[in-house]
Amino acid sequence: MGALADRHGERLVLSCGLAITAGGLGGAALADSALPTGLWLLLAGGGSGSVHAASGRLVLGWFPPAQRGLAMGIRQAGQPLGVGLAALLLPRLAGDGPGGAFAVLAAGCAVTAVLVAAFVRDPARPAAADGVPRPPSPYRGPVLWRVHAASTLLVVPQFAVAGLAFDWLVHDAGWGVAAAGTLLAVTQVGGVAARLGAGIWSDRVGSRLGPLRRVAATVAVVVGVLALVAALTPEVLGPAVAAAAAALAAVATVSPNGVAFTSVAERAGSAWAGRALGAHNTAQNLAAALTVPLAALLVDAGPGYPAAFAVGAAAALVAVPVVPGRAVEAPPPPAQPPVAAAAGTP
Repeated sequence: MGALADRHGERLVLSCGLAITAGGLGGAALADSALPTGLWLLLAGGGSGSVHAASGRLVLGWFPPAQRGLAMGIRQAGQPLGVGLAALLLPRLAGDGPGGAFAVLAAGCAVTAVLVAAFVRDPARPAAADGVPRPPSPYRGPVLWRVHAASTLLVVPQFAVAGLAFDWLVHDAGWGVAAAGTLLAVTQVGGVAARLGAGIWSDRVGSRLGPLRRVAATVAVVVGVLALVAALTPEVLGPAVAAAAAALAAVATVSPNGVAFTSVAERAGSAWAGRALGAHNTAQNLAAALTVPLAALLVDAGPGYPAAFAVGAAAALVAVPVVPGRAVEAPPPPAQPPVAAAAGTP
């Protein structure tokens, strides 16, 4: 999807990808057994990958460097908002089976695909000059690789907390199911604020890597505190302290995403941003898919929740020196003058 966005534009990839997602979800809504449902959902997941690469390119193309951190933070805020909305609506829609929930999601993706096709405009790109070579791959140097690696490490505490905090609050910290669910749903609002705040911070200091490194260090400390609280709960610390630690960790662990995505897009440049963002998101998704079951194994095998959270804190701590230093952070290139009229805004 990222390569297609680099070559053919963001609007085409977004609208087609969302249409594919709508078709996959519609098929899942009508499927009557597990295997076809899984295959339809696989198709829907493949189509939804268009959003991660192409929408990041829109931020790079439409917003000047001094506004990209905030713009990417707003883009990334869609994830916690979507998680909170899904937690609120999908259980009710799936009361008589998952078909109703899949159908509503399919309709939403279909409508969004139409809106994207109607209103999104690709940013103007500089015309290729005769004899000028194509921009070289940003992967020839280590900087982009290190940003990918650090962000992948930061996925470990994010999904360790997201996957286990509810279970820990209910089974070890003395919280009821409804209360724990409500608490973690409210933290999604804090996650939105954290991503926006990190983006604004990176705009003001003129750096993505400096804030990313400091946020990684903060995540290591906060999740480390959560591991300590989990080790002392409930014998020493009560439910209120457990809730505060879980909520703070849930907010802190989602804060680096927008800054990291902005750094990747700017470092890759317009010619490579779609592929770089696609690679970045793929690495993160693989890490997320591995983190939750492996963290659950730690819980079931005996070390328990404190060990699972401690692994997340350790991953964030390792990420701190992996983030490249600001000395390698060249300022983003100036915006190119448009070569063709582009009406509207994304």
